[in-house]
Amino acid sequence: MGHNSRVNLFITTVILISIGIVMIYSASSIYATERYNDSFFFLKRHISFLLIGISLAFLAMSIDYRKLRKWSKSLLIFSLFLLVLVLIPGIGREVFGAQRWFRFKFISFQPSELANIVIVIYIADFISRRGNVIKDFLRGFLPPILVLGMSIVLILMQPDLGTAVALGMVVFIMLFVAGIRLSYLLSVVLASLPVLYILIFSVPYRRMRIAAFLNPWLDPKGSGFQIIQSQIALGSGGIFGIGLGQSKQKLFYLPAAHTDFIFSIIGEELGLIGTIGIIILFLIFIQQGFKVIKNAADKFGYFLSLGLVLMISLKVIINIGVSCGILPTKGLPLPFISYGGSSFIFDMFSVGLLMNIARSGDYT
Repeated sequence: MGHNSRVNLFITTVILISIGIVMIYSASSIYATERYNDSFFFLKRHISFLLIGISLAFLAMSIDYRKLRKWSKSLLIFSLFLLVLVLIPGIGREVFGAQRWFRFKFISFQPSELANIVIVIYIADFISRRGNVIKDFLRGFLPPILVLGMSIVLILMQPDLGTAVALGMVVFIMLFVAGIRLSYLLSVVLASLPVLYILIFSVPYRRMRIAAFLNPWLDPKGSGFQIIQSQIALGSGGIFGIGLGQSKQKLFYLPAAHTDFIFSIIGEELGLIGTIGIIILFLIFIQQGFKVIKNAADKFGYFLSLGLVLMISLKVIINIGVSCGILPTKGLPLPFISYGGSSFIFDMFSVGLLMNIARSGDYT
């Protein structure tokens, strides 16, 4: 069992990454030529991320994942420290008004992506350490919620609402599965709703995003632009698509074509068949992920794989939902397919960990 789901996870990931490489080149080559005089500009960088990702995935596979338990607290402190550091002007790099990146020569590193994985590791370790005390409010519920709260506040200061919401959902589902009382979780959700409301409606660009989401045609050239162009891209592809490399929308109509909206370009060039193919591949990935969770050898492995599979699944659902206009715009890339340095690299690291957990799962 462990062997099968490992092989299937590996094959599915490789196929998704390969589609991503082709689509990133297709979606970015004209823009890259215009801007950098090099049609391979984004592709070359993506390949370098891929090599880093592969080495990290191998690292994740070669260590015994249980050793992460010893490291979970130090990793947590380190990643919270990075989240604080990135907010300091002059250290963090500002892109479109958000300070989420560290910049080293050509690599941008987004500490919130590291924090996602580290918090999942920490929560998995916490749940497996606490055993039955987990039902207790002070000893079981409060510590993980405080850790989550601190991280989310720091991620919101960047500001990065999409990542914060996804992380919150993942941790809540993990705690719920661990047996924490639903009333505790719901009270936190209710308490955070007014905060979420203020966060969305006090920030002009988020308010515009929500308005654009509800009716993109109110402001078709401004806030509704991306959603409309994304839907035009998806719609104009028809069943078979207009052909690889033939997209009209990527010719500067659709902003962020090779990052957040790559799904729309796939829909335009490869049609309904292409998009359904992608969705089926992700469904296979998630299904194999759940097999890994089911067969995990220990409680830590169970909750770690649960967190990792949830994280990737949520990113997929949010990204595809945004591209289709079912969800308001959130800057979350499509796992394995979008061009996006640290997100892509950490998704590959997650797969390495999942395969590691699958390897030590039962082989019946």
